[in-house]
Amino acid sequence: MATLFLDRAQLELRVDGEALALYEEGERRGTVPMKLLERVVIQGRQTRLESGVLGRLGEFGATTLIMSPRAHRRLALVLGPKHNDAGIRIAQVHRLMDDAFCLAWSRDLVQAKLHRQLRLLNRAVLARPDVRRALTGAIESLERIQVELSDGEVNIVRLRGLEGAAARASFQGLTALFAPALNFTGRNRRPPRDPVNACLSLAYTLLHFDAVRAAHVAGLDPLIGFYHRPSIGRESLASDLIEPMRPVIDEWVWTLFRNEVLRVSYFSQDGDACLLGKAGRQRFYEHWEARSTAHRRWLRARCSKLARYLRDEGRQWLESPFEEA
Repeated sequence: MATLFLDRAQLELRVDGEALALYEEGERRGTVPMKLLERVVIQGRQTRLESGVLGRLGEFGATTLIMSPRAHRRLALVLGPKHNDAGIRIAQVHRLMDDAFCLAWSRDLVQAKLHRQLRLLNRAVLARPDVRRALTGAIESLERIQVELSDGEVNIVRLRGLEGAAARASFQGLTALFAPALNFTGRNRRPPRDPVNACLSLAYTLLHFDAVRAAHVAGLDPLIGFYHRPSIGRESLASDLIEPMRPVIDEWVWTLFRNEVLRVSYFSQDGDACLLGKAGRQRFYEHWEARSTAHRRWLRARCSKLARYLRDEGRQWLESPFEEA
């Protein structure tokens, strides 16, 4: 199964039986069998959809993400058919009220994230001994946080504080890895103001998209998280799931610039916003799809495990299908 990235101006999508037909300026450019698609990402300017395209994609189980043509943010998300086991979602909401469960779930996520942050920086020390001092300082900060995190008395408020401190320390180390021309001085967004943050924002958006899909396919409610509490307009469970994967994405973005897959020339400034141009997005998406297999497998496994646990618990609230009305 594959992802279809559509990032061309004046593109039109039509249904052709069980295939998606692509037209450009009225001329047919090709077709893609819908049964081969898991995801469709649309970022092209003035992309037109024939009536029924999104519904037909949904019937085949494909999830559609519509991105802003210029900024690296989501405009809309269309999921496929819902899972039919209501017990999973009932149990998920029930566990949201269980403080001990939420704390254990959250500690696991933060510990996994911290482990990957340390792994990234230790790898960076070997690859960039010229900036060892900055990296070592960040590593020492993360190791102190790791000791504090091991305290069995850490509550959810303290946990969030430690996670935020770890993120600041990690990015402080990462700033030493990128060329000065990239003007990367730390994490910023809405809008991202430099090429590194532009790539991080786009990658995190795509990762979040994969997490929403994985949760939905497993029968979970992407809106109901245990670390990121439910909030209007946020898929909090997806936000939970991607936390341990953020350092993996950070390392991948560093690799893109380190290997000159992406260069400063691929970016432009629009006021305060740094934008990745079409040629750069093409390279980005190509490499993203090649590296995404691992994190998608991890997300599927994590969601499947949680769904199995909740399914067993949720059966008590379900009406038997054999009961008479």
